[in-house]
Amino acid sequence: MRAKHYLIAATALTLIIFIASNLLVQKVFTGVRLDFTENNLYTLSDATKSTLDNVAEPVELTFVYTRSTGQDYPSIRAYADRVRELLHVYESQSGGKVRVTEIDPLPFSPAEDEALAAGATAVDTNGNDPLYFGIIGRNSIDDQRVIPFLAPDREVTLEYDLTRMVDRLDDPDPPRVGILSSLPGMTSPGGEGGYALLRDIGKSFEIVPIAETFQSLPEDLDVLLVAQPPELTERQSWLIDQFILRRGRAVFLMDPAAKTVSGGGVFSMGEPLTHATLGALPNLWGVSLSEQAVADAANALPVPVDAGNGRVEELAHPLFIGIPAGDMNQDDLITADLSRSINFGAPGAFDSSQLGDGAEFTPLITTGPSPSFIDADKAITEMTPQAVLREYQTQPTALVLAGRLSGKLTTAFPQGAPPVDTPSDPVLAELAMAEAQSVPPHIAESETDAQLVLIADVDFISDDFYIVPGNEIVVADNGALVLNALDALAGGGELSRLRSRAPSLRPMTRIDGMREKAEAIYFRQQAELETNLQTAQARLEELQAIGSTDGFFAGDLEADLTDEERAELLGLRESIVDLRQRLREIERDYRRDIDQLEGMLKAINIWSGPLIVGLIGLFVWYRQKRKGRA
Repeated sequence: MRAKHYLIAATALTLIIFIASNLLVQKVFTGVRLDFTENNLYTLSDATKSTLDNVAEPVELTFVYTRSTGQDYPSIRAYADRVRELLHVYESQSGGKVRVTEIDPLPFSPAEDEALAAGATAVDTNGNDPLYFGIIGRNSIDDQRVIPFLAPDREVTLEYDLTRMVDRLDDPDPPRVGILSSLPGMTSPGGEGGYALLRDIGKSFEIVPIAETFQSLPEDLDVLLVAQPPELTERQSWLIDQFILRRGRAVFLMDPAAKTVSGGGVFSMGEPLTHATLGALPNLWGVSLSEQAVADAANALPVPVDAGNGRVEELAHPLFIGIPAGDMNQDDLITADLSRSINFGAPGAFDSSQLGDGAEFTPLITTGPSPSFIDADKAITEMTPQAVLREYQTQPTALVLAGRLSGKLTTAFPQGAPPVDTPSDPVLAELAMAEAQSVPPHIAESETDAQLVLIADVDFISDDFYIVPGNEIVVADNGALVLNALDALAGGGELSRLRSRAPSLRPMTRIDGMREKAEAIYFRQQAELETNLQTAQARLEELQAIGSTDGFFAGDLEADLTDEERAELLGLRESIVDLRQRLREIERDYRRDIDQLEGMLKAINIWSGPLIVGLIGLFVWYRQKRKGRA
């Protein structure tokens, strides 16, 4: 074979191998990727992979996005690419069990009818076409779940929301959470008007409210949430005791000094307790709650404080505690993946020194190394930071603010079931007796290992402690802590790892710092120059009113202007021109450093690749040249 024919055949064969290899790689390695981002933004978590591996029936996810409208909004367009890419990863990872489609709901199209029928939100863009940007999920039995609108500022929960949707479509019956509380924010019907936490619980669980006069607990509860409960009778305490021994899953939020309760506001409609009580269960099976509040100077949060004379200053307040995520228990599923602090308000502390055999108490969140107890009655008042520090008595060790109690427990009622609480009204008394007859018989020990999460504060679930008012931006993981606990105890613990995944938006901190510095200088100088300019112009108008001419640069003035006034007028004109020129220079200098940095980055991005390739080529040429000489 001639060399020319050999070259042609080799080229054709290489091309065939290249195309076949690409097709093979695309088929075999679908979904495989290398993720070099700081927080593995494009890698599915183990919880998501586990959920997708266990999908029993096909799940269809429909991405609803108005492309033509979204292109006008860079943040929406970028986030849409992120959502679309993540959905395709779900599809490839599930082995075909999750099917992804996309519709573009143009006005008056069948796609828009489908989106509206499913409950997707049409956002008005002040233009002709609305923006649809959501996800519709359906399973094989026509159950449906919808994310009406994918807000970019909620990207931190995107993977959690998608995985939760797939999980709920695969198993449509959500866990049942019974809520017993004296806080109106936790008992609002349908969650409307209540805490954001209550609404978030309603998105993932079936909420079963428990009345203050309950004579039995609802059947088939997966987990019990007790948040600053009302005064319990002995019978009611026994019912909780028996639920723990049988089901063993509960979250207790108890507070010796509930500051938000004492402050009125949202609580003014009812009379919730400012001090924690569990009736005949004061020690929570060997773990007791302190009667005093806790202050922690090391983790004090800045809060607005009246400094007198109408001034308000932000000072570190030891009763308002912010525990960083890195200081929490990193081995427990509930707190390991929290990425933001937990903000407490005058919490209590737990003591497990009386813990019985067979049980274990694991701290989840602790104070700094030198906390102090503060009288609870004083803590619920408006104590100033200085007043707290005057009563500060350092404790020898850190105090436990939240923990997990697990293992075998024994009843707090060894004598058996207390008598039924019978109302004086005969009809109500008969109903109470009938309800009590449905209660299972008394047991003395756990039928299953208990898993209880205990948190020594209720203030922290108030919106004001972790949500910026007005724009609903979450700044702390207070809500995520409770939701993680419910997830873990209700059997969906793996999903809690997804709640605090970092968003893909990474701020350019250096440019932001340069911009803030430039703005500080620019606005200060601009304000000074504009003030001088206004003063000069006002004086100029005054002098011109005296003279006979109103022209700006007119040279002749009437005799009623003195020589000093004429000289002042001339100086004012020159000063105004100079001030205006300096303002223009400041405006040019405002972005100078930022523009230089952006220009340097563009030069590096554009020319670094070709330059490196060129240098490598020169190096290879030089090596070959040396070998040729040798």
